Amino acid sequence: MTRTTATAQMQTSAVCDGLDRVLVHAKHALVEMSLVLQNLQRVIPLRRVPLRQNVELLRRILGIQHFDLGVICVDNRRIQLINHAYRGKNYPTDVLSFPFKENLKAGELPQPAFRDEYNLGDIFLGVEYIHQQCLDQNEDFYDILTVVAAHGLCHLLGYTHRSEADLEQMYHKEKLILEELNRLTGSNLKPLTKNQF
Repeated sequence: MTRTTATAQMQTSAVCDGLDRVLVHAKHALVEMSLVLQNLQRVIPLRRVPLRQNVELLRRILGIQHFDLGVICVDNRRIQLINHAYRGKNYPTDVLSFPFKENLKAGELPQPAFRDEYNLGDIFLGVEYIHQQCLDQNEDFYDILTVVAAHGLCHLLGYTHRSEADLEQMYHKEKLILEELNRLTGSNLKPLTKNQF
């Protein structure tokens, strides 16, 4: 082997080693995408840690931890404004989801072409509305926040409840992921749509 060939092989090896490090780094970067959890309301005291922990677990269960996700907690006034602006419904609600990739088939993961497309979307939680529902139905606020977040995640993954068949499919997905969350945490959470079937 000539000196030039040996040098070329060493350079090629160094480039390949560097590329391997870049690929490994890129692979890890996909796993460590962010969950942004914002509390934009002051009506209901909110501890974000339990909600964050459960949403992180839901992301792992669904295999979507390599996508950015925003969870925004708002009061009745803000959720009503958003509901009116985007759905034409002028009243507060529990959850609104805005997928980054629209028109996904139920359960389909987005197929990003670029790094900045690793975004699942945003979930707005109407915490004041949810809190009132919990008081009315004697439910645990943080349990229901988690269930509503799971419902919102299903919407980001293309699940809907426009028809009975869609609702049934969404119910079964929610049930599946909440059963796994229950197994991991010792909880006893039921799907948001439990009274539909």
